Amino acid sequence: MKHYFSAEMKELTETVRAFAAKELAPHADELDREERLAPGIFKKLGDLGILGITIPEEFGGANLGAKAMVSVMEELSYAEPGTCLSYLAHSLLFVHNLAQNGSKEQCDRYLPRCVTGELVSGMAMTEPGAGSDAVGMATRAVREGDYYVLNGTKMFITNGPIGDVFLVYARTGEGRQDLTTFIVESGFPGFSVSKKLSKMGMRSSPTGELVFRNCRIPVQNRVGEEGSTVKHMMKNLDIERVGLAAMSLGIARACLDHSLKYAQERNQFGESIVNFQAISEKISNMYIGYRAARALVYEAAHVVDEGRRANQEAAAAKVFASEMATKVALDAIQVLGGYGYIREFPVERLMRDAKLLEIGGGTSEILRSVIIKEFVRKTR
Repeated sequence: MKHYFSAEMKELTETVRAFAAKELAPHADELDREERLAPGIFKKLGDLGILGITIPEEFGGANLGAKAMVSVMEELSYAEPGTCLSYLAHSLLFVHNLAQNGSKEQCDRYLPRCVTGELVSGMAMTEPGAGSDAVGMATRAVREGDYYVLNGTKMFITNGPIGDVFLVYARTGEGRQDLTTFIVESGFPGFSVSKKLSKMGMRSSPTGELVFRNCRIPVQNRVGEEGSTVKHMMKNLDIERVGLAAMSLGIARACLDHSLKYAQERNQFGESIVNFQAISEKISNMYIGYRAARALVYEAAHVVDEGRRANQEAAAAKVFASEMATKVALDAIQVLGGYGYIREFPVERLMRDAKLLEIGGGTSEILRSVIIKEFVRKTR
């Protein structure tokens, strides 16, 4: 994998690692307990120069690509996964998405302020009755002169309670694929956050339910033509899934490090438990799983950087990495025993964080179907 890591990539990784160790890791348990982001974190991430890591420099971005994004997300998740989830929703689901599909005027209006952290953003796709069936959404936008009137509800929206601007998918026709994307500011009349959701894991990342009641959106805030959303929505899912897989790498590596440290320090029956075969086997398997997942994730990121659809590679990377991270976290709890089960040690929190990654951005069950459908499509 050395060809994936230029000198610039190594410097980026070290910079983000040092930032996360200082700004996030010491506060991870507190942020989880209090269900909040670190104060001013988006401004700090903006100052670090990573909020627009995949977008062109003309909009304030770094234009470093998906592999650089993977490196950043692994390091942030190693320190505090919840913050990384909010970072992903901002930098990929809104910033990257708009840069790929918005007009120059829309990008000029929103992206520079998102890249600095002045605006916090997100994306609203999932609905109470439409999760895995993304194109089955019921939220509807009807054109009235120079505005669209938006009605509906979006559920499980990362950054929902704190966001300033969102990309919102809505139905604009009767066909299943008659979907259109809109840029919706939180200050638009008819927009509201119904409630902030309390979660099992990723608790530092604010998640909410968004409600649109006769929300009026200027026509110039429509992204692309009416009914053109499905293609770019699905393409953006590729890089989102690669990002979620990268988060799994960070969680797994953190659990591996905590397990190895504890196993070397803990003595039972007169020797370090790292010497017990049952323990050493678990830790060895953690390392094997992490390294295998890392190769899959960077391969998928490479496909994205080449400008090709990566739906099969991204799906495979996310399924393997997310399930690996959950298993590694559970094994880490087993290695630490009673200490792993209490909140004084971080592996309990990391296990709760890991589980979401098997669900968000496409469940493991749905993504296995994606992989099979790609095989069928290619053999045709």
